[in-house]
Amino acid sequence: MSPAGGKSRPSLVPETPGPPTISFGDLLEEVGSMGLFQFFSVLLLSLPVLLLASHNLVQNFSAASPEHKCRLSPSTNASGGHPMPLDQSQFPDKCRRFVHRMVLDSNGSLDKGRGAVTEPCQDGWLYDNSTFASTIVTEWDLVCNLQPLKNLAQSLFMAGVLVGAFIFGDLSDRFGRRLILIWSLLLIAVMGSGAALSASFAAYCVFRFLSGVGISGFLLNYVCLSLEWVPTRHRAIVIATQSYCSTAGQVLLAGLAYGIRDWRWLQLAISAPFFCFFAYSWWLPESARWLLANNQHEAALCNLKRVAKINGKAATGDTVFLEMLETQVGSNTSGRGAHSCLDLFRTPALRRISCCLMFISFSMNMAYFGLSMDLSMFGLNIFLMQLFFGSIDLLAKMGCALLLTYFGRRTIQATSLVLAGAFLLVTLPVPPEMLLVRMALVVLGKGCLAASSMCLYLYGGELFPTVIRQTGTSFVTAMSRLGGIVAPMVLLAGGYQPSLPLLIFGITPMISGISAGFLPEMLQVPLMDTIEQVEERASWKSKAILEEKPGKIMAHVIRSTHF
Repeated sequence: MSPAGGKSRPSLVPETPGPPTISFGDLLEEVGSMGLFQFFSVLLLSLPVLLLASHNLVQNFSAASPEHKCRLSPSTNASGGHPMPLDQSQFPDKCRRFVHRMVLDSNGSLDKGRGAVTEPCQDGWLYDNSTFASTIVTEWDLVCNLQPLKNLAQSLFMAGVLVGAFIFGDLSDRFGRRLILIWSLLLIAVMGSGAALSASFAAYCVFRFLSGVGISGFLLNYVCLSLEWVPTRHRAIVIATQSYCSTAGQVLLAGLAYGIRDWRWLQLAISAPFFCFFAYSWWLPESARWLLANNQHEAALCNLKRVAKINGKAATGDTVFLEMLETQVGSNTSGRGAHSCLDLFRTPALRRISCCLMFISFSMNMAYFGLSMDLSMFGLNIFLMQLFFGSIDLLAKMGCALLLTYFGRRTIQATSLVLAGAFLLVTLPVPPEMLLVRMALVVLGKGCLAASSMCLYLYGGELFPTVIRQTGTSFVTAMSRLGGIVAPMVLLAGGYQPSLPLLIFGITPMISGISAGFLPEMLQVPLMDTIEQVEERASWKSKAILEEKPGKIMAHVIRSTHF
C-alpha cells in the first residue's frame, strides 16, 4: 500500500516473517490520518471553544458600572435645594450626600447657615438602567469604596485558571487527556451556572474561581487531544480552526450581551451549554499516542481500530490485528508517573523551550487582557467595541494561519510579538485628542497579540514531548493567567502615570519576541514523544526535518489469524 504522492511507507501486513516495525505516523496513516473521525473530533472539541472567550470577558458586561447617585434618606426633602454635594470636577458626587437639606438663598447659592455636612450613601444608590437591566455592580452595590471588588472577581477567575493549570497539567499526563477534559467540562457547567444563581458576592467569587479551574482543564487538553490525532501536515489547519472559534466567541459574546441585559441570564447562557458538551464528550477517544507512551497497548489498539472503522478503513481493522504496541524510550520504558514538572528544567534544550514559552505567554496575555478587559476606556459603545475587537482578532488569526504554512512558527511568533509592542509604543506620543488614531494603533497591536496567541497554542503543543506535553502546557497556561492577573494592576498604575500601562504593554511583548528567536522551528516536524528526542534534535547541527525513527516509537504488527 502506498500513499498518494509516490512515497512508500511500511505496510501493516508484513511481507516477510517476523514482526515489522512502523512509526506511529505511518500507523496513523493506515487507519486514516485525516478522515471522518478527525473531522468530527475537531468539530466537537471546537464547539466549547466558542464560549471560552465569553467566560474570560463576560465581566465587561456583567460587571459594567452604570451611572449612579446616592439614594436620599426618607427624612431628606430635596425640593428647592441641592440633594447632592459637588465633587472636585463640579459634578454631583456619586459617593456622598448632604446630611441635611441644603436650600438656596436669594442669589441662587447654597445657604451654608446649617453647614454643608456630608455623609456616605447610607441608603444605597440609584442606578441608570437604560443600558443594563442588572449587573453585579448594581446587584451588590460595587461602587465607591467597594469598586475594587469588581476587579477582584475577575482576578479570582484568572487565579482559578492559574490553579487549574498546575492541578490538571500533571493529572493529564498521568491519567490521560480525555478523562480530565470530560470532567473539566462538567465543572465549567456546574460552577458557571452556580455563579448565575449566586445569592451573595462571596458565593459569586467562589463559583467564578472554580469555573476558572474547569476552564484551565479544558484549555490544557483540547489542543493536545486534537494535535495527537492528526498528521504533521494538518496541525496548523486544526489549531487555526480552533483559534477562529475562540475569536468568534468574542463576537458571539457581543451579540449575547446585547440581547441579554441581565447579568444572571447572560452568565447562565454562556454556562448551560457546557452540560451538552459534557454529554457528547464521552464519545471522544483517548489519544493513542499518549496510550502508547504510557504502555496501555490494548486501549491504544482499541482506539486505533475504532478510528479505522469511522474513517472507512474497516478492512484494515478486520484483516490486521495488533498483538502488541511498544513504546521504547532509549533503553528505558516510559510509564505512568515516570515524569514530573522538574523534567521541564533538567535538560538544556527543554529548559530553554520552557523558559521562553512561559515568558512569551506571560507578556502576551498581560498585554492582551490589559487591552481587552476595560472597553469603557475608549468612551464608545461597549457592544460595538467588543464586536470590533473580535472581528479584528479574527482577521489577524486568518492572516497568521496563512503565514504559518510558509514561514514557520518561530518567525511568526517573534514577528507578531515585536510588531504588537511596536504598535503600542507608537501610541504613546499620539495626543489624547486624536482618539481614533490611538484606538487604531491599539487595535493593530491587539490584532498582532491575537495572531501571536494562535501561534503559541500550536507552537507550545509541538515543542513539548508527549510524555510531558500537558505538564509543559500547564506551565505555559499558568503564566498566561498570571499575566491576566497582573494586567489590572498595570491598569491601576495608569492613575499615577497615564502612559505607564501602554509602555509596559509595549515593552514586554517586544522582549518576549526576541526570546522567541531561541526556540527551535517545528514546521513540518513530527511531534516528539520523549525528552531524549528533544535533546537529540537540539544537538543536531543540520536543519533536516526530524523523522520518527524505529526504536523511538514503533509498533510491532503481525497478521491476525482471526478473520
